[in-house]
Amino acid sequence: MSDYDQGLLNRRRVLGDAWVDKSLARSDEFNAEFQDLITRYAWHEIWGRPALGDKTRRLMVLSTMIALKAYEEFAMHVRAGLDGPAESRLTPDDIKEVILQAAIYCGVPAANHAFSVAREILHERGLAAGKP
Repeated sequence: MSDYDQGLLNRRRVLGDAWVDKSLARSDEFNAEFQDLITRYAWHEIWGRPALGDKTRRLMVLSTMIALKAYEEFAMHVRAGLDGPAESRLTPDDIKEVILQAAIYCGVPAANHAFSVAREILHERGLAAGKP
């Protein structure tokens, strides 16, 4: 199996078929090489490494997205984490703990926004109490 094919399997496992299909459907002559690059390197070479496991990697990605203030990617990974396979699925408490940790190392404003994004997703899923 090629690095691309293995990366595509990992990408689908972590993000789900619907998201990957949507992402690949947006591929065109301009960005096709980028899609190939991230599938081979991010999804095969990094997500395919056995040492950390998907759950740890999911948590690391969330904190990194908060640090970068990449909230669209943060939201995508929150959704993927909540929907993932049982062995790597994130709970609302997992997500809360990542955001609390990020508040100290990435800043309160970044964490405040991350809480807002995550809370909206949790409400969409019926996983949070109170008002959205």
